[in-house]
Amino acid sequence: MPRPIQNAFNRRPPGSPPPETIDPIWLLKALAAVIVLAFICGYLALCLLFYQGQWQLVLHPVRTATAPQSIDGAAFQVVHFAPDDSAIPQLTGWWIPSDPGGHYHNTTVLFLPAGDGSLADSIPTLAALHTLGVNVFAFDYRGYGQSANVRPNQRKMTEDAASAWQYLTQSRAVPARQIVPYGTGTGTSLAAQLAIDHPEIPALILDSPRTDLRASVRLDSRSRFIPINLLFHEDFPLAKPLEALRTPKLLLSESTTSDQPPAAFHTASDPKITVEFKAATKALEGQIFTRFLDQYLPQSVSSPAPAR
Repeated sequence: MPRPIQNAFNRRPPGSPPPETIDPIWLLKALAAVIVLAFICGYLALCLLFYQGQWQLVLHPVRTATAPQSIDGAAFQVVHFAPDDSAIPQLTGWWIPSDPGGHYHNTTVLFLPAGDGSLADSIPTLAALHTLGVNVFAFDYRGYGQSANVRPNQRKMTEDAASAWQYLTQSRAVPARQIVPYGTGTGTSLAAQLAIDHPEIPALILDSPRTDLRASVRLDSRSRFIPINLLFHEDFPLAKPLEALRTPKLLLSESTTSDQPPAAFHTASDPKITVEFKAATKALEGQIFTRFLDQYLPQSVSSPAPAR
């Protein structure tokens, strides 16, 4: 009987080692390493998205197509200013001149709105300021209202506040000692920074500041598992700037959620007037503002020049 022929491919030379087999434990380790690496990459991508998009957790801009007909009956001028490199104005503001013979017709309030909504939401406050007899200049940050349609953040809003100051002092030739910044919400931080940058500012008004933004971000489900202390930079600081700021300050707060004014108001340096109210009426607001302005504004100032 003939011998079976051995397949040449199955033959192994004498003395050669047996074929290597893959250890299943090694396969499991490699699979685990791939999963861990994918998790790390995904987590880093999540952190990057949070870092770049965290402005959405603290700022809520609203775009508007048109300006109102009037500010509670007061006429105003729509102003486009702060051109970029292509000479296109990036900011839109409202110049609300005081009535002829207004008590503070030489004073201009630079209104810095909060980070929610648009300037249209502040019309009642602007109207109340106008009734005092002051000039009011208010504007929308980039990303808000009719200003340039870009994503807002603390850095850009700080630049926008500086551009508004430059517009008043250069284009309208309003002396710095006649400008009173008025900040509300996150705008209080920007107003305080203006007062630090320009010590000649005679007075500062801060209304209902939005503080401790980190705490509010921690409560947001979208920031769960994110190292907020390491990545969060939209702070809009207020407490530290106010500790060293010697500009006279009117500090307003509502007692709707707390029985105490904001901590930043407690540590603010003198001179300051702190007012806490539950529901301020126009008459009460007018009395508060008048008392403050009479106490701290220069008694003799020249009228602002027209826009150029």
